[in-house]
Amino acid sequence: MSEIYDISVSELRSYCDKLRIGDKVLLTGYIYTSRDAAHKRFDALLNEGRELPFEMKDAVIYYAGPTPAAPGKAIGSCGPTTSGRMDKFAPRLLDCGLCAMIGKGERNSEVIDAVARNNAVYFCAIGGAGALAASCIKSCEVIAFEDLGCESVKKLYIEKFPVTVCVDSNGGDIFKEGRKAYCKA
Repeated sequence: MSEIYDISVSELRSYCDKLRIGDKVLLTGYIYTSRDAAHKRFDALLNEGRELPFEMKDAVIYYAGPTPAAPGKAIGSCGPTTSGRMDKFAPRLLDCGLCAMIGKGERNSEVIDAVARNNAVYFCAIGGAGALAASCIKSCEVIAFEDLGCESVKKLYIEKFPVTVCVDSNGGDIFKEGRKAYCKA
């Protein structure tokens, strides 16, 4: 039986060992956007022994490239992108202290192992609902790689942002379990 949680990003780490696949979470606090190009730059910075543009410990990365904001809005449409494109970078960031990732779609076994090893979590947001996601985003500030445009790293403040636990800290994978349940039925 899945649960529903209302969690502050600052307290998320203390919930990671309680959250299970299928649980629903309303997440509030500061998170960061990052996609393929920014992840490549993170990797290069780490290889050079340089600092990342934000503190990775207990951070949450949202795999999104928001559109420009309309007048009076904090952000434009901001739906999740396919997470698998970040799979080659995610284990290293998790090992640096990343607490959670938000995206859509499956993750590879290396990411699932890293989520479990680091007491982290992978959330899925609703794909195709960028306007809904944007309604939960109250502020947006570009903090790194402005030259990447919509793929620049942004610091977002979110309120009650709806996500579902898709990989939990025990290595539970909603995609694998969902297939099993479907085939069994």
